[in-house]
Parts: sequence; structure tokens; C-alpha cells
Amino acid sequence: MSTYVASKHAVLGLTKTVALEYAKQNIRVNAIAPHGIETEMLGRFLTTETAKSEFAATLPIGRLGRPEEIAEAVVWLCSNAATLNLDR
Repeated sequence: MSTYVASKHAVLGLTKTVALEYAKQNIRVNAIAPHGIETEMLGRFLTTETAKSEFAATLPIGRLGRPEEIAEAVVWLCSNAATLNLDR
């Protein structure tokens, strides 16, 4: 787990740094770092329904996320709706 957690933190740090570097050029930089998404990769670790349920119970939302939820977040971040408008 240490390698996984370290790499997640590295992506977050890189995202914050690049966002600050490009902010004055009006370039948005975002990252999505999901955890506990019901994917084939997670299925290799949680091989039984009991294991899935026990793991899901440790998540703040109390269930595994779905890939389409992540996809919807990506689509939103790529849209103009995600633009910060300070004139509102």
C-alpha cells in the first residue's frame, strides 16, 4: 500500500504545483484520485462479496463507487461549467 499511497500523494502535489504555475495563463489543472471504485483491479483484491462489503463499510460513503461516477466528474471538469466565474 505504501507505493500506492505515495504515488497518489505525488499526483496531488504535482497537480497543485502545475495548477499554480499555469493559473495566470487561465489554464485549469485538475486531478481525480478515486478510491474504492468497483473496477476489475479492485476485484482482484476483494474476491468475495463479504470482502467487498467489509471494504465498502470503511468508505465515507458506505459503498463502492461506480466507474461512471468518475467519468461524469471528468466530463464536468472538461466542460465550461467547471470554470470559476468570480463575476457571479
